[in-house]
Amino acid sequence: MKRSALLPRRRRTLLPGTLAAALAAALLSPGTAHAAVACSVDYDDSNDWGSGFTADITVTNEGGDPIPDWSVGWTFPGNQQVTNGWNGVFAQSGADVTVRHPSWNSTIAPGSSVSFGFQGAYSGSNDAPTSFTVNGAACGGPPGENTAPEVSLTSPADGTSFLVGDTVDLAADASDPDGGVDRVEFAADGEVLGTDTTAPYSLAWDGAAAGPYSLTATAYDDEDASTVSSPVDIQVLDSPAVLASPSTTRVRRGESTDFEVILSNPPSGTVTAEVERASGSADLSVSDGAELEFTSGNWDEPQAVTIASAANGGDLAEAVFTVSAPGHDPAEVTVREIDESTSAYDEAFLEQYEKIKDPASGYFRDFDGLLVPYHSVETMVVEAPDHGHQTTSEAFSYYLWLEAYYGRVTGDWGPLRDAWESMEAFIIPGTADQPTNGAYNPDSPATYIPEHPNSDGYPSALDPGVPTGSDPIADELSSTYGTDEVYGMHWLLDVDNVYGFGFCGDGTDDAPAYMNSYQRGSRESVWETVPHPSCEDFSFGDTNGYLELFTDDEGYAEQWRYTNAPDADARAVQVMFWAQQWAEEQGNEAEVAGMVDNAAKMGDYLRYAMFDKYFKEIGDCVGATACPGGSGKDSAHYLMSWYYAWGGALDTSAPWAFRIGSSASHQGYQNVLAAYALSQVPELQPESPTGVDDWSTSFDRQLEFLQWLQSAEGGLAGGATNSWGGGYGTPPSGLSQFYGMYYDWQPVWNDPPSNNWFGFQVWNMERVAQLYQVTGDPRAEAILDKWVPWAVEHTDVDADGGGADFRVPSDLEWSGQPDTWNGTYTGNPDLHVEVATRSQDVGVAASLAKTLLYYSERSGDTGALATGEGLLDALLAHQDAIGIATPEQPGWDRMDDPWDGEEGLYVPEGFSGTMPNGDAIEPGATFLSIRSFYEDDPLWPEVEAHLNDPENVEAPILERHRFWSQVEIATAFAAHDELFGAG
Repeated sequence: MKRSALLPRRRRTLLPGTLAAALAAALLSPGTAHAAVACSVDYDDSNDWGSGFTADITVTNEGGDPIPDWSVGWTFPGNQQVTNGWNGVFAQSGADVTVRHPSWNSTIAPGSSVSFGFQGAYSGSNDAPTSFTVNGAACGGPPGENTAPEVSLTSPADGTSFLVGDTVDLAADASDPDGGVDRVEFAADGEVLGTDTTAPYSLAWDGAAAGPYSLTATAYDDEDASTVSSPVDIQVLDSPAVLASPSTTRVRRGESTDFEVILSNPPSGTVTAEVERASGSADLSVSDGAELEFTSGNWDEPQAVTIASAANGGDLAEAVFTVSAPGHDPAEVTVREIDESTSAYDEAFLEQYEKIKDPASGYFRDFDGLLVPYHSVETMVVEAPDHGHQTTSEAFSYYLWLEAYYGRVTGDWGPLRDAWESMEAFIIPGTADQPTNGAYNPDSPATYIPEHPNSDGYPSALDPGVPTGSDPIADELSSTYGTDEVYGMHWLLDVDNVYGFGFCGDGTDDAPAYMNSYQRGSRESVWETVPHPSCEDFSFGDTNGYLELFTDDEGYAEQWRYTNAPDADARAVQVMFWAQQWAEEQGNEAEVAGMVDNAAKMGDYLRYAMFDKYFKEIGDCVGATACPGGSGKDSAHYLMSWYYAWGGALDTSAPWAFRIGSSASHQGYQNVLAAYALSQVPELQPESPTGVDDWSTSFDRQLEFLQWLQSAEGGLAGGATNSWGGGYGTPPSGLSQFYGMYYDWQPVWNDPPSNNWFGFQVWNMERVAQLYQVTGDPRAEAILDKWVPWAVEHTDVDADGGGADFRVPSDLEWSGQPDTWNGTYTGNPDLHVEVATRSQDVGVAASLAKTLLYYSERSGDTGALATGEGLLDALLAHQDAIGIATPEQPGWDRMDDPWDGEEGLYVPEGFSGTMPNGDAIEPGATFLSIRSFYEDDPLWPEVEAHLNDPENVEAPILERHRFWSQVEIATAFAAHDELFGAG
């Protein structure tokens, strides 16, 4: 189980030498006389993990005069040391700490507050300071406020193992700065085990079944304010075990590598563990640590085993070593050789690869040998998916990326074939999943349903009187591939069947299960969605399933429907372009040929993303009835739009089917490298009669689109739509156009605005940079020549501080609009972007690094290369046991919001249904109330405490391991070696 504790923030680091220098500067500064100070200080160090902590400090000016040039001081009662801080200039001498104002926040106005924080380390106790000064004057605590109690779980230790039948002794320290502790509640995975009302607080837990557990203690004070401790992870085992870490390791040919061994539990006597090669090459052997002796005194002290590689050439060797001991379950460690010439960055790739693929890390679920990637290791994740153990077509495309680079580095293409097989098995709907495509009529692709800006505009009525165009590619696809089925990924999958929809709504535990969300307009945030099965057979919801939430119809039919995210399918094509190139360089092109053919086929169907939603004519399409349906290709905008979708009846005796494109295109979904591959690389050109021509047009159109959207500063604005407001409405007067489509700074997704996230910039520009590196295309070069300096300007890499600190753009703000496109980039003097915030998003940092590496390899820009390498090195400084991550603090405040007329979860009057687990779907429901399973999540007690008292209880800070981010990091390391070799 991944620990989901309150983990330390990492801000710009002040190393000890810097702290000393800052203190010296403070002591040497001349004193300044100020007016008398009246102040209060709130010191929150509840984020404590036993050897370190973070503290947030708020200083309030309680007087009537401003406090200029503020400086806060205190003395630690223990041996606490500040290791880094933020929003202030920190200095420490012994136990004394001084925090001076930053240059941008020097004055505290009357009645106002300033906040800063730090990360610290300690041993022993971590008692809070008892007094504070501001500019030399003593301050009190927050007046008139109850301070929440402090609590830490002191036993058992994190990572402890127990045997079934053992008593797990829990203990906690708790105190209340302004009152008394009423009780301490102990819990495992959020389930309360018991309560103790007197100190020392403890509980004996008997009867724990085998499995991993996350333990917490919650302290309640005499006013019922509460604080949840940082979790402690333990394991309950059926029998004693030998534990070895890591379970997979690499060794350079001719060198040696170590792994470590401990026992899970203290033995009753001396236990000798023996290490031997169980299978594999004799070129790998135990050179030290073949016998390890453990006792009750050293059973949990790691002992090293050294595996040596023989430098005798030939194929790279692999072997499995078993560590066994009497009365203990054995451990296995796989050791693989790497070539002597493997670069440091390729080594970093392989280490990251092994962490991602290690079953113990938790990135995949194994279905009879086929792996399905989770969206994230952690479960309580609400972003595009609303649960971490869902997965997306995006994650599958990144799974392909991971294995393609593995094939480049190792020459082994088997894992890539496994990934493609898993994609076909689980996220490309098969014949049974789309049974009535044969009834599809290309001359009547779908019945028009207008979109609405907010959820309360739904259900939306079907309007058969609105003209739609004809689908010009359906017949040629059916003829070319001998089937009426669509070969494309559905975007969302419930891997663990958490919702309980099961296959085709049958509610079984058969997983993964196709599901969907986001069906109600551009303002429907993830917090406002009602998840529903892709196969709607009315098993759940109300009498008509979930359909009455979305469409207003005279009658409802049981149906299936799927939605494709074009950027994911395009990324799969992009991956196979590189796989084909790398395999051909190795002489292994036959090993990937079948997948390359299927990627070309996927690209053929991906053309559905090039068409208006209802196949209406492109350009000046205003008025749903007035805008005519298209014929031939005049309904094609040739861009990668937000989606395409297809569906039909479940009843094969009364079949019907539909297909739609999308009228809106976002810059972040464009993939010029995939368009180049599908139009100009023979192995990837589609087989259909017009597929290559369409992709050739799309290649040029996408490059033009990016030029049109490039701001005066260099960032790329949102996109364009052929259907203003989703209903072919009248756009604002004077709005600029691209081939007759209207500029939209936030196409499709408005909550939050779809182009505010910098990640969409780097996802797109990585593809442009790869195209430029491969072809030298002058249009790609011109876009990059402007974008790269803008991105680098707003990126910080703290090389002088050891390389760990970095900042990349996060939130963007837009103003103005581009000039109407006339075929030439004008510089767009009226279109502007500002970087509003920056972050330590590891996935975005890796994407940016890859972009800069590909650009610099072709252009020779040494500054871009230095920034890209600096980001890679900074990422390496944030490694943990299962990947690379930095702390973040997600927001949960919309979790329990019902519809308030503007936002919240909207359920129309008259709808009364249930989720598969019985949660009620009715007016007044909230995100949480229809997802009560979240109350069983290990993170829930901390989130609940915050929701109950958001003013005093901070939302949890945690590290997350998103699959796409971890793969982006791994492939960034491998890309450096690909482009620059061992140098």
